[in-house]
Amino acid sequence: MRISQFKNDQARDRFQAAYERTLAQLWPGERTALDLPTAFGTTRVYRTGPQHGEPIVLLPGSGGNALMWHRYIDTLARRRPVIAVDTVGEPGASVQSAPIGDGRDGAAWLDELLAALDVTDAQVVGCSYGGWLALNHQIHHPGRVASLTLLDPAGFAGFGPRFYAWLIAGGLAAAAPRPLRPRLARLVGNSTVLEGELMGLMRASMGFRRALPVPPVFSDEELRRLSVPALFLLGARSALHDSREVADRIGGLVPSARVEVVPGAGHALPTDRPDLVADRILHAVGR
Repeated sequence: MRISQFKNDQARDRFQAAYERTLAQLWPGERTALDLPTAFGTTRVYRTGPQHGEPIVLLPGSGGNALMWHRYIDTLARRRPVIAVDTVGEPGASVQSAPIGDGRDGAAWLDELLAALDVTDAQVVGCSYGGWLALNHQIHHPGRVASLTLLDPAGFAGFGPRFYAWLIAGGLAAAAPRPLRPRLARLVGNSTVLEGELMGLMRASMGFRRALPVPPVFSDEELRRLSVPALFLLGARSALHDSREVADRIGGLVPSARVEVVPGAGHALPTDRPDLVADRILHAVGR
């Protein structure tokens, strides 16, 4: 089994320079960077906000890192401690040293990370792949998480042609001249195209070879094991799955869950409806 890594030193150096530049641009406020060891590699996290209280732990989507949450940090950190994570195996400041082969491995990594942070009542927010990791953690290692907020999480449908077409169209739109991007973002239904700094960081990550598992669909038995309060926010126009079908399935299997299908939003929910998402996160953690 492989691990995620840069293809050579030049690719790593180019990405690290872009990462530090983007971090300074998008997150200019105070933060504490921590590099925490786990069995799967060293994980970079950023802490900000109050010193005390149950933290909000932010897990990015596939191909992303802590910087995807830049527009949320100030709003959330005014009310709670915030821990933004560079997931091991994704392009960021974390360094993977052992393979993550499946959801159990991903859950074990997250449990080790929360233990290293001395977190026992985390309010975990996971986007897409990060939502899949958060769900696996709760299924396999319950006890450290007080609540889940899941933004169009993976694990409820296979990655079909529609999703890959959405990804490719978004990538092409992001490479277009800046004046054309707003129109193209609407056309392809992917508002991340408008995140110019993050799109530049994504281009700098092209020399990164990602080797994380493709999320399989959760079984009914797995979902029935969820017991903590969980808010599922699903984009009505998600390219990943049929959100109404997912909502019905969750409603029938997870009594502790609340599901909201967000009109006018797609899989890029955090950039499609940032104000709504921030409000729902704070409501879920009790403000």
